Amino acid sequence: MSQATTFQVQDGQLIGARQVPSPNFNQRPADTEIQLVVIHNISLPPSQFGGGYIEQFFQNQLDWSVHPYFQTIEGMEVSTHLLILRTGEVLQFVNFNDRAWHAGRSTYLAQKECNDYSIGIELEGSDDLPFEPVQYDVLTQVVACLQQVYPKIQQHIAGHSDIAPGRKTDPGPFFEWNAFRQQLHHFKNK
Repeated sequence: MSQATTFQVQDGQLIGARQVPSPNFNQRPADTEIQLVVIHNISLPPSQFGGGYIEQFFQNQLDWSVHPYFQTIEGMEVSTHLLILRTGEVLQFVNFNDRAWHAGRSTYLAQKECNDYSIGIELEGSDDLPFEPVQYDVLTQVVACLQQVYPKIQQHIAGHSDIAPGRKTDPGPFFEWNAFRQQLHHFKNK
């Protein structure tokens, strides 16, 4: 691994991530267990990185006048549990005990409303560019940590496109699923 960060989960908070609270969350339905990790990509404006716009967007603080694209998403209130930047930094917007608004209308293994029972992880990226190696390294570490705390997600990692086909395309064709799964397997078996 290129980073020696060790992540831990305490009371739904990822220790090792920068905490950036989003107002865009609510309670999970009563007695709901976390059973799924959903991987996304996001860039604002599309295919452009840096600038802090994603962070502002998830906090409802994005200045819609800064870029013409921002006007197409004006007023949207969305969030995710985690964002992994191109640098490998991890930001947590919503506590894992709460329901982040990342998946929208979605279904996984015939169970609707994935936000109710999933953890959303956004990668700073796009459908048309490769992700950074450090993002895979950090994603591997984070998912391995989450799997220890939430054992039902052991075999349940999906892309946004898998749970909302036809509506969503991320994490996109450049996300290397096989390499990620192999890296995760090797990391957990070291």
